[in-house]
Amino acid sequence: MNLRVLLIIFTLFTLFLPLSVAPLFDLDEGAFSEATREMLRGENYITTYLDGNLRFDKPILIYWLQAFSVKIFGLNEFALRLPSALAGSLWALFIYKFTEYKFDKKSAYYATIFMLSSLQINLITKAAIADSLLNLFIATSIFTIYIYIEERGKKYLYYTYTLIALGVLTKGPVAIMVPLVTVAIYLSIKKEFKLLFSTIFNPIGIAIFIAIASPWYILEYLEQGEKFIDGFFFKHNLERFSTALESHKGSYFYYIPVILIGFLPFTTILLSTIKDITKYFKSNLELLLIVWFIFVVVFFSFSGTKLPHYIIYGYTPLFILMGLNASSLKNINISLIAPIVVLYIILFLLPVIVNFIDIKNLYVKELLLYAKEIFNTTYMLYIMLVTLLTIAIKYIKVTIELKIVLIATIFSFTINFIVISNYGKVAQLPIKEAAIIAKDRGLNVSLFHFTKPSFLVYLDAISIKTEPNVGSILLTKKSSLKNIDNYRVIYSKGGVYLIEVTKKIECNKM
Repeated sequence: MNLRVLLIIFTLFTLFLPLSVAPLFDLDEGAFSEATREMLRGENYITTYLDGNLRFDKPILIYWLQAFSVKIFGLNEFALRLPSALAGSLWALFIYKFTEYKFDKKSAYYATIFMLSSLQINLITKAAIADSLLNLFIATSIFTIYIYIEERGKKYLYYTYTLIALGVLTKGPVAIMVPLVTVAIYLSIKKEFKLLFSTIFNPIGIAIFIAIASPWYILEYLEQGEKFIDGFFFKHNLERFSTALESHKGSYFYYIPVILIGFLPFTTILLSTIKDITKYFKSNLELLLIVWFIFVVVFFSFSGTKLPHYIIYGYTPLFILMGLNASSLKNINISLIAPIVVLYIILFLLPVIVNFIDIKNLYVKELLLYAKEIFNTTYMLYIMLVTLLTIAIKYIKVTIELKIVLIATIFSFTINFIVISNYGKVAQLPIKEAAIIAKDRGLNVSLFHFTKPSFLVYLDAISIKTEPNVGSILLTKKSSLKNIDNYRVIYSKGGVYLIEVTKKIECNKM
């Protein structure tokens, strides 16, 4: 089969079919989706709100795209996640086209398969958050600026400024920092200081950037003033680097296990690609790619706030280098499939391991009891089957290209349709079902000791901001019921409770 046809089929299977496989996940998906819902209900397309409160976490572009998708397909998981999947497919397309343009078709094929199937990319390209879109703009801006450096076509420089501007509308200053610092380091190594200056300070490019990026920032400042400056620039940008925002901290080695796990199922190819990192210093493009990756790792390793998805900004160059490395593969060996088999064994054993954990938290305890119903014998049989199928691929007589895509397909199926699907049933389906019941009955609900923005999406309303009293309807968790003397259960599952208060809650219990 034609390699491009294989890639198209794999893209559709990996990015688009699973979009509705699970409810929205809290907190991030729920928060982005609820902010989009409130944007549509309030018809305010400049400022975003979450549960009626100002939300300055991210700029506006992802909310506009989600709102446009919801207008077309309705308020559902598919519509809210579709912009990320489309961004992911474009990201994959540009990885393929750039690698094919600079190297060859086989390397491009492998690089794209590695990107689409990797565990972390599998997650973010189907999540209703900004990261898939941001990575599209970061990757393509570095592609175009490199082509400009090599070929001096001014249009590529202008493309770069356009893409950076769109990135700034997606997630802010990081969209400027990653491409420009990467290129600055690369050109400094090459001692091309004059080219560096003319590239970064191109007047027409800067004008393009300002024309695209600045209108929303100006309008938001005019509407919110210093609250926008403090909330967006200081709290959600500067403080993320200088301090561990929201307790997201870690050591300088935080991203090593993240990378090893994030590149499954092809971690072995990653390790073989970077084991002799100095070999990439001999080629201009390979030097740029390794500088790109190293800069992202070093910068975010020293950042005060550490989150797994930050390191993805440096994954694109590794996918390309892995593609080059894999183009010489002749067959599948045991070391290549070993990390995947280990993961499957862990996934198989998780329901058993849980039985030996002593859980004190009442909410978590009830959640795990519910999880046993979902992660049952059928689930374990599925994991056994995919493990055996993965091992069998080594021995079947097909081309190496087909073997790689078969491994990737089985892995993507397992992650999306078995693991994420079942995890969604456990962690989020009770939230969704409680919201649907409350909406159908026209109930006004308060979130009591429970932060679940996805509930508000499905409820299609914001929470009631009053002191809980007799007759109040609360969404809460098992461990918080001790604060309430008398209540009537409207719905409960997996430690999630939708209740009506039948006796006033004492203040000292809250």
